[in-house]
Amino acid sequence: MTAQKKWRLVGDYFENCNCNIVCPCVFSAKAMAEQPTQGFCDVVMAFHIDTGSYGDVALDGLNVALAAHAPGPMAEGNWTLAVYLDERASDEQTAGIGAIFGGAEGGPMAAFAPLVGTHLGVKKAAIKYAIDGKSRSVEIPGVLALAVDPLRGLHPSGEIWATSGHPVAPEKIALAVGRDGNSYVDHGMNWNNAGRNGHYAPIEWSN
Repeated sequence: MTAQKKWRLVGDYFENCNCNIVCPCVFSAKAMAEQPTQGFCDVVMAFHIDTGSYGDVALDGLNVALAAHAPGPMAEGNWTLAVYLDERASDEQTAGIGAIFGGAEGGPMAAFAPLVGTHLGVKKAAIKYAIDGKSRSVEIPGVLALAVDPLRGLHPSGEIWATSGHPVAPEKIALAVGRDGNSYVDHGMNWNNAGRNGHYAPIEWSN
């Protein structure tokens, strides 16, 4: 067996799914085992790496997006997954982020890897990730255009943060809502999760 390379990344992430707010997959008595509010889950997760390394290969500034469909409770698996990697990445960087986000080298994504039943492949793409105040957005021309804004409560910060144990950001995630115009179109799928559940958080991963 080939030894894992040491890796680490620090950055930001957000997601937008088709569940009503707030998603029972995360906030429920049986996390990941509850039925999604629409009976299935269509979710896009986007990531920006501020600083990172895979072995001696720097990953600073790169972006990644994942689109997943689960036909029922997420813990039951049989997910369909599509992966988009930053077209600016070199061959070495592509191998590194592919290993990290595919779960092969440990870390948070290793928890999701056994749940994938159909892998639609990896595409290199121009991924634009942006943070504007408390909002996040991502765009891949011709594929997806997503943004989330904070779900507002009574707290004067304008944000609601929770410690949910979410595998991507177990210490804290913010509750969010998908913005009008959100769309994902690829692999025969066409999603619009505007007004639906979202999360965002800083991330710090390593193996």
